[in-house]
Amino acid sequence: VFGKDINLILVLNNLSSDRKTVKVDMSASTILYTRRTVAEILKATTSVELGSKQGKHIRVKIPYAHYGRYLTTDKRIQVTALCEVMRTHGLKLLVEKTIILEDTNIIIKLPRRIVVNKAATLEISYANPLPEPVSRCVLLVTLMNQQVKINLARLAPRERSKIYFEFTPRRSGPLQLQVDFSCDKFSHVKGFVTIAVAPS
Repeated sequence: VFGKDINLILVLNNLSSDRKTVKVDMSASTILYTRRTVAEILKATTSVELGSKQGKHIRVKIPYAHYGRYLTTDKRIQVTALCEVMRTHGLKLLVEKTIILEDTNIIIKLPRRIVVNKAATLEISYANPLPEPVSRCVLLVTLMNQQVKINLARLAPRERSKIYFEFTPRRSGPLQLQVDFSCDKFSHVKGFVTIAVAPS
């Protein structure tokens, strides 16, 4: 989840009956959806001894403090482990994983029934998932081809807040509501909901 530390485990299994020494070069980078690297956020080398048919786990932690400011709106991190089995004429194995961080940010609550030409109130809750305060918070609410910009108060670390948004639908059928939340530390966190408007 975006804003939390990332905990990974690399599992190494020695399938042979001989002892093996494996050198592991770990790296992680924030990337764009095109896989282009933005910034390297982790580099570590370790050596592991594996006995006959033995497996070992290597724990890897990427704190938010290491990745937060280098993340793009794609929220992607590429982690690679280059595992070299020593004394085997350069036998290497590359393990790759792309992590897409989740946003658990925007929650939109609708009334049970929404009717044409009657005012309805939505509850939009939003959060700062980070371990640090955020300011210059803005919500952009798009509904019925209109966009409303709402400036919000600063949020403390991990704070959740909410606003109430009133609107009057002019026709029955489905309506798309889109919410876009930005602040000084992250941008374009989106929430969507389809509203079913009943005839009066």
